[in-house]
This record gives sequence, C-alpha cells and structure tokens, in this order.
Amino acid sequence: MSSEHRDAITPHGGAELVDRAVPAPERAAARAHAAKLSVIALGARELADLEMLSTGAFSPLTGFMGEADYLRSRDDLRLANGVPWSIPITLGVDDAGARELKPGQEIALATDGGSRIATLKISEIFRVDRKREAEAVFGTADDAHPGAKNVTSTPPWCVAGPVALFEDVPGRTFLEYPREPRQTRAAFRELGWRRIVAFQTRNPTHRAHEYIQKAALEICDGLLVHPLVGETKGDDVPAAIRMETYKVLLDKYYPKGRAMLAVMPAHMRYGGPREAILHAIIRRNYGCTHFIVGRDHAGVGNYYGTYDAQKIFDRYAHQEIGITTLNFENTFYCGKCGGMASYKTCPHADADRLLLSGTKVREMLRAGQAPPLEYTRPEIAEILVRAMRASS
Repeated sequence: MSSEHRDAITPHGGAELVDRAVPAPERAAARAHAAKLSVIALGARELADLEMLSTGAFSPLTGFMGEADYLRSRDDLRLANGVPWSIPITLGVDDAGARELKPGQEIALATDGGSRIATLKISEIFRVDRKREAEAVFGTADDAHPGAKNVTSTPPWCVAGPVALFEDVPGRTFLEYPREPRQTRAAFRELGWRRIVAFQTRNPTHRAHEYIQKAALEICDGLLVHPLVGETKGDDVPAAIRMETYKVLLDKYYPKGRAMLAVMPAHMRYGGPREAILHAIIRRNYGCTHFIVGRDHAGVGNYYGTYDAQKIFDRYAHQEIGITTLNFENTFYCGKCGGMASYKTCPHADADRLLLSGTKVREMLRAGQAPPLEYTRPEIAEILVRAMRASS
C-alpha cells in the first residue's frame, strides 16, 4: 500500500485488524450450521463485547479470553504474550452450563430472545474468582461500584474461544455514523488525516471538554469525538440526547473537515485507570494516533484519584501502547483570565473560577434553568433542559 493510502497507525498487537465477521456469501450456511448447535444466550454487555471482538475494535483478541490471557490481564495488565491489555474480556456461564460443554465443541451465541447470531469454538472452560477479579480491576468488589457489581454478578465459569459473527448484533443504533474501526480508518484516509486525536465521552460536551478538544486540535489534523453508546449507569444522560448535543456542537462550533463524530458500541465498565488503558487501545484500533485523558477518566464516585488514569500509562513503554496520550488538567472558565483555563495556566483563586458539579448542573436543568454560557453552549443547554423536562 502506498504511503498516502496507508493508515496512520497499525492496530494494537499486530499489523492487521481482527475480522471475525462471516463474509456475506457464507452467512446462509453459517446460519444453518448454528441452528444445529447448543446455545449460550448473551446479555447486553456480552453482546457489546461480541460486536467489539468481531469488528476488530478489541484487536488483537479474536474471541473471549482463555485462562492464561485472563489471569495475566487481571494481575499484570497484559495478555499472556506480553501485549498490554488491562481488563479481562470473558464469557461467563453458570455451573450447569459449564457441565454441558467441553473443549473442541462449537456452540451458537444468541440474544436473550433466542436469535442465533454467532458461533464460538470452545478452546477451554475454566473457573475464576469474580470477587478477586473485581478487586484487581476496579480496586473494590463493592456493589456500589457499577463495574464491580457487573463482574461479581457474572457466573464463575468462563467459556473461551474465537467467535464468528454471521448476523448484526441487535439494537445497533446511530448507523448514520461510523461504528466500526474499518469505517473510521477509511474516513481518516479520505480526509487525509495523519495525526488523529480521539475524545472518549459518555456525557454531553461542556465548555471544558470543548476547550480540551480544540487544544488537541492545535497539534493534530483531525478530532474524533467518539462517544460510548453501549450500556451505562441509569443516571447517565441517554445516548440519543448526548448524540444530539454532539452533532449540534460540531455543526456550529468546529471547522468543517477537522472534526468528525462516530460511535463506540462498548458498554461502560467504570474502570477508571484500567479502563483508560482499554479506551486508548480501542482508539488505536479505530485508527487514532492520539488520545485525550482528562481528569477522572472512566471514573465513578470517589474510587480513583483525580489523575490516576494518566499515571497508569507510565507502566508501559510508549511503543507498547502505540497511541500517544494527551493529558489535561481540570479546566474551567476563569473570570479574571476572561476565558477557559486550567490549573496549569490560571493563577487565580477558585472564587474566580466557574466550578459547577454535575449534581449542581442537573439541579439547574431540572428547574428548567440553563447553565451559564461560560459552562455550556446555549444550544446544548436547550437540548438538555428539554430532555430533563420530558423525563421528569
């Protein structure tokens, strides 16, 4: 491939993106074959992982993890071969299910409704300690932590093996935007971007986020606003509302040809530092060369230090992760500076800074009151006020 058509960055752990989707001409045969197999039904989180595996977003993984990869990713933030990987990706089954399966067997993977959409060739079946996993990954097994609760409520047996997806994962949304790594990589090539910065988000964009994104754009060719649209906490802003805010912001406040919106179908794990590593790896697979890590990335409650998600990257040599992280301090509007600033650039006191908590902003929205212009763009505030009224 000529240099002008080569992607800006290779996928994580190899030269090619993993592709576990069955080619279209072979899907009818795959469907007929799967109809004869034993079935494991997947929940929403496992379906999201299946999509990430099949599209190459989880490259170099080709399926749900075996025991060696599981143990080393849990305890050492690497795969068995040494490639960085920070959170285990497993398919759990209960005791009864594990007794009915054996290595070498092929099984069908289905939705809760029973629709078979993929197959898995079992390489091994092994038992894990989910409490220990939660404590290693999240620093706690406390049910108050949503990620830890998801793990400790997952059955203890793991079924490992490569997957083959022959139907679209149901419930796929926002299909007008790129969703798979091959789509974003093709878009970057078409746009001629060589330095691409990704911004992970599960919240509407406020002025502090906009400031960080535009600061990163000063050194990059393009910005990928890459919201996570899989399962999140019940009190997070719904994906449809968030997507509306992102679209308005990019249309009105970003230069054409310098920013694009795509979606990432993974579910939110709230893994703080460990999830920051995973999010960086995923964005490398989507073709990005740079990744923004801000305060309390992928955090929840008070489980992690404000900048732990930035410090954890020091565990690796740069070439191991590949993607370049851009670390940003907490940002805000400063009245004395007369603009957006951070603790790195503003010498003034907190009294001069607009520091609104998420709780305070939600209270304002519920009251039908738009946050100040210094906090969010008026078009974004209007969308959020309308959504909050509709939900109350």
